[in-house]
Amino acid sequence: MTKPIAILGSTGSIGRSALGVAARHPDRLRIVALAAGDNVELLAQQIQQFKPETVSVRSAEAAARLRELVGVDGPRIGCGEEGVNAVATHPQAQMVLSAIVGAAGLVPTWRAIAAGKDIALANKETLVMAGSLIVKAVKEHNVRLLPVDSEHAAIMQSLEGHQHGEVRRIVLTASGGPFRQWEQERIARAGKADALAHPTWNMGPKITIDSATLMNKGLEVIEARWLFDVAPAQIDVIIHTESIIHSMVEFHDGQVVAQLGVPDMAAPIAYALTYPNRLLDVVQRLDLVKIGRLNFFAVDRVKFPCLEMAYRALALNELAPAILNAANEVAVQAFLAEKIGFYDISQTIEKVLKMEPGGPATDLETVLAADRRARAAAATIVGRLAQEKNEAW
Repeated sequence: MTKPIAILGSTGSIGRSALGVAARHPDRLRIVALAAGDNVELLAQQIQQFKPETVSVRSAEAAARLRELVGVDGPRIGCGEEGVNAVATHPQAQMVLSAIVGAAGLVPTWRAIAAGKDIALANKETLVMAGSLIVKAVKEHNVRLLPVDSEHAAIMQSLEGHQHGEVRRIVLTASGGPFRQWEQERIARAGKADALAHPTWNMGPKITIDSATLMNKGLEVIEARWLFDVAPAQIDVIIHTESIIHSMVEFHDGQVVAQLGVPDMAAPIAYALTYPNRLLDVVQRLDLVKIGRLNFFAVDRVKFPCLEMAYRALALNELAPAILNAANEVAVQAFLAEKIGFYDISQTIEKVLKMEPGGPATDLETVLAADRRARAAAATIVGRLAQEKNEAW
């Protein structure tokens, strides 16, 4: 039976991988709606190949350009918040792949849940910002929330057949990023090109920078807390440089179950889209003899303070992770624009967490308001840091 799918973020790395899976398995997956940003040329190609009924782009200008490319016989084209929500709630979609990067993915994912859609979640910020609200909504609307991040997909598979009370701890693996073997003084001087040189995964720029700071792993800790209903103290992070073991679960009897595979996002994407079934030959088979050995190291939380900040935010209150995420997004964007230095990212986040007290996440608007305040505070801090950097030159 063919499952109708809507994709939020179709022109990003996850969206492109998902469409690759769908193209190889048209008997199992059918694309009915796509939402993208401003890459209308790529979206036009996707429309031509998959023939979705509804698409959306970021702005009215992008919508006009897209209409010129696809012609009057193309799909319905929306834009902005209304357009992406139309994709998220498309009446034919049985599942929505939430792959928009950053806080922008929260509201359309919320709308999809309210519309009764199963969610394949690649947008970790949805749970980072509003974990308690999302978990409650998933239960109320009786939908499934399936992780797409390779680490959380690994945990889900490792937990199959086990009881929640049997779990001692969850262990998330991290590649260590490009700076694992760098001295702290050298990291402080790292530039944009250095941070984007990820040793294992091919991701978009924002997520790649998050991997370099280890904030990506911090966000995954928060996400795991909500996905698997475990205490923060039950979630550990270790460095695994080969990215073959995607994560593991330790049980109370001392035994550990791990999920292994080549580092290719097509695997967790396909598993989420077709769960509980599996597709044939999604990725290259794992050859452990060829790999030879697997290495593990402790995380240096002095060199990578963002991970510790994520644990701290999770312990503070329900809104603190949303504040953490907002500050990080602003700081990472400034770093990518080469306005601030690498460690200015963590300094900005730390300052914003001290400025914004947070509190309970009573509803979605409370979360979004905290996000807005944190962004404004982070923008002010980043502006000062950028000025100081210019003056130093």
